Amino acid sequence: MEKHRKHAKLTRREFGNYASNEIAFLGTKCGTISNLVNQISEKLSPVYNLAYLDASHNKEIEALKTDNFTFHHSGSLAMNSAKKMNRYNDKILFSAYDFVFINGNHYKAEQQILILDHEKEASVLKRIDQLNNIQFIISLNEKSKIFDFLIDQYPNIKNSKIYNINDIDKIGQHINNLIQQKIAPVQGLVLAGGKSVRMGSDKGLLEFHGKSQRNYAFELLENLNIKTFLSVRKEQNINDINIIEDVFLGLGPFGAICSAFQQNPNTAWLVIATDLPFVDEKIIQQLLQKRNPSKIATAIQGRSKQFPEPLITIWEPKAYPILLNYLAQGISCPRKVLINNDVEVVKIDDDFIRNINTPDEYNAARKELDE
Repeated sequence: MEKHRKHAKLTRREFGNYASNEIAFLGTKCGTISNLVNQISEKLSPVYNLAYLDASHNKEIEALKTDNFTFHHSGSLAMNSAKKMNRYNDKILFSAYDFVFINGNHYKAEQQILILDHEKEASVLKRIDQLNNIQFIISLNEKSKIFDFLIDQYPNIKNSKIYNINDIDKIGQHINNLIQQKIAPVQGLVLAGGKSVRMGSDKGLLEFHGKSQRNYAFELLENLNIKTFLSVRKEQNINDINIIEDVFLGLGPFGAICSAFQQNPNTAWLVIATDLPFVDEKIIQQLLQKRNPSKIATAIQGRSKQFPEPLITIWEPKAYPILLNYLAQGISCPRKVLINNDVEVVKIDDDFIRNINTPDEYNAARKELDE
């Protein structure tokens, strides 16, 4: 008998204990860890969004009765929260970050950095089971040695890369490599589920390049080795192995993007509409080259346009909870999401991103492309 399932079987975002990419420092004093994190962050923060999770050592702090938010006109926010830690809510909180440093003296992480401090041998022994995925080791001085009990339990630890605590550049570069390894792959999403009301017929089936625009856009991405899917409505009855049917219904492109993330929240989605016949391989390559995974999206914007174009955009995995947040507010405009969040903008000539929505625009575009 098939086991009863209480919840829908959804693909989950790949997380550690708190974030999609996290690492714990342990093996020495909390002050040393905090100082090291600050030095590394100075090297990496111009490129990445970073966070540090630590525990307070102040025993006199009382629980707040309210959450306190102090905004400054410079754009900074000081926040003191009355809420307790919660492994589900915390993952939403940290989902916006490229990398989260964790004080391993207090909290566990999926990856670890061991700092060799002979004064903290007992502390390391106490946490030995937390050291199951050491990325590298940091020594406080030349006399620092790997404890015998660590070698007994993790024989391969002898092969670990060891840095001196003053090698901040090398440590920062190693962590940079760890961040790069976790950057989400890109998959393509051709928006072929529109109702094409103004055109009077399916825009995805209109021919501009000797084939339907739907197939042209699909092949454009596939030829760049991007695994690509057609975004469709269920009633279109399109029999294709690479399709994603809308599960967020009645929301247009916004729902199509959310439906793609529901199917795979661990990839970035390069979204392209089927009414952009002037978009070519060169523009797609430019978008990919300018991609900034540290932002929620990388979007094309016409040079004379005020806002970016959400339907030729790379949406990063961190955009998914933001899209759902807007949806919870009754907002289903992907452009509004781009305008009000941190995005990378790629400026190009307006002519390349002209939308073709009516028969007259279609005939004019065909004539121009045939010339």
